[in-house]
Parts: sequence; structure tokens; C-alpha cells
Amino acid sequence: IRVNAVCPHEINTPMIRSGFERRGLDPDKAIEELNKTVPLGRIAEPEDIADVIAFLASDQARYIAGETVEVTGAKPVSG
Repeated sequence: IRVNAVCPHEINTPMIRSGFERRGLDPDKAIEELNKTVPLGRIAEPEDIADVIAFLASDQARYIAGETVEVTGAKPVSG
């Protein structure tokens, strides 16, 4: 049995968009601004996270165990 954790940063989902709307922000503009803070140029899409999970569940990752995979687009995660 292998156990790993996937820890994503911002993801472009309906939940993050509704959060911007509740704060009176235009979701598209807010996402555009967030994209500027990520070295890879954009926040994650759900498929990006799914790809990491699929890899970790595959035989290609058979020797990976007990790891935390931060999916951040190279954006530093501050504590």
C-alpha cells in the first residue's frame, strides 16, 4: 500500500470563481491577476491536479510512497 498526498495551490474551479464573486470581484479579472503570480503563468486547472493523481496511482509511480506533492506552478507557498 502506497500513501501520498497531493497539495494543490489555487485551482480554476467554480468554487474559487464564486468566492471572487462574493467579494464583488470579476472572476475572470481576478483569475487573470492570480495568473500573474504564478511562475508558470497560470493557476492550475482541475485536469492538472487529476494528472498528478493519475500518475501517483499508476505503476510508473510504484516506488513513490510517503510523499507530499505540492502542485503550485512553481509559486512559493508561504506559511
